[in-house]
Amino acid sequence: MIQIPSVDTGKLKDKTILVTGGAGFIGSNLCEYLVDNHAIVRCLDNFATGHRKNIQHLLEKENFTLIEGDIRDLATCQKACGGVNYILHEAALGSVPRSIEDPLTSNEVNVNGFLNMLVAARDQEVKRFVYAASSSTYGDSKTLPKEEAVIGKPLSPYAITKYVNELYADNFKRTYNLDTIGLRYFNVFGRKQDPNGAYAAVIPKFVMQFMKYESPVINGDGTYSRDFTYIDNVIQMNMLAITTGNQDALNEVYNTAVGDRTMIKAMAEQLRDFLSEYDAKIAEVEIKHGPNRQGDIPHSLASIAKAQQKMNYQPTHTFGEGLKEAVKWYWENL
Repeated sequence: MIQIPSVDTGKLKDKTILVTGGAGFIGSNLCEYLVDNHAIVRCLDNFATGHRKNIQHLLEKENFTLIEGDIRDLATCQKACGGVNYILHEAALGSVPRSIEDPLTSNEVNVNGFLNMLVAARDQEVKRFVYAASSSTYGDSKTLPKEEAVIGKPLSPYAITKYVNELYADNFKRTYNLDTIGLRYFNVFGRKQDPNGAYAAVIPKFVMQFMKYESPVINGDGTYSRDFTYIDNVIQMNMLAITTGNQDALNEVYNTAVGDRTMIKAMAEQLRDFLSEYDAKIAEVEIKHGPNRQGDIPHSLASIAKAQQKMNYQPTHTFGEGLKEAVKWYWENL
């Protein structure tokens, strides 16, 4: 069971919490933490990108219920929200390239689906609506570190959808008095992140390639940097968002990150080093380079000052510490 020092788990006990996208990477980790801490957990997922195996072990728990359904259907959202205290809304179609290839579906899920969830939360009188926002909202802003109040123009359809989420959340507070908190995730990684498929995130994808002795290909020269954020830090921010008693913390967006950046090249090399401890042959795998990817921002580094001040956020894992744990999990589970 994961221990997160800054979270008052007593406030989770016997609360009914809906996790949308609860069979996905982040959602299933949230479900597991909540079940372990005696919340009454509802998971809503249509398994478009989530996996049954991520929540299989939770199905026998008394305090866990799976609702198979799609957030694009308002009636499903209304049913899922009935009697719920808090919502952690993780359901979305992630991936910048996916949104460039198919902007319509990304918009249907990420905007229409999001609005359905807000309407259902309002109608069912849910106490607080916490949602996954995105660092992609910073767009072409050159400022580093990224501070919540300064954003640029979005660089992809995905980024537009996530910004629209923030606008709707803000409006639902003003118009209907629904309390919300948006968490701008920065390159989350860790256990249960899917290494397969065309839109797999970079870390699990590279892990899988190294394990097969295949050369991972970095987009560009590898000097682009990211504020890679381990899953336990993300769980912490979600739990703080549910449990905070600070009224000033509500109806805001927060960077959810470590506040440190790692070049893609350095990440790949560190990954190879950690994996080589399990299989020495991996050390010989060459890292290759390809063209830059459309819609990618060059650098990403978060200021976490606002989350620290308003929510008492204290990240438990640096990038290196998280990567070591993630590699161990992948080695044992892939």
